[in-house]
Amino acid sequence: VQLQASGGGLVQAGGSLRLSCTDSGRTFSNYAMGWFRQAPGKEREFVAAIGWSGGTTYYADSVKGRFTISRDNAKNTVYLQMNSLKPEDTAVYYCAARGGGASARRYEYDYWGQGTLVTVSS
Repeated sequence: VQLQASGGGLVQAGGSLRLSCTDSGRTFSNYAMGWFRQAPGKEREFVAAIGWSGGTTYYADSVKGRFTISRDNAKNTVYLQMNSLKPEDTAVYYCAARGGGASARRYEYDYWGQGTLVTVSS
């Protein structure tokens, strides 16, 4: 598993971004995927997760109703659609993969991408 995240950038509050995370390996559909984020000076925190088939999703309370996680196994890609962005969403966003079911627990993920920076201006 080799994960490459992209799609970050600078956006005004209330705007939208879509993050992508692509796996260059051949076993993407075997893995549950998660998105986490880390703001300066803070711990890395859970954002959203999706099961291998896409049938199960979990969200942090702080993003529920604004963010949507999805995946396309044919493209080895997981997405995070972020709407109604707030300045407090500013962080480096990481995608991660695990061999079990979708999880909000950071330590349960085996593989991590390099992160993509999202900056939301007020």
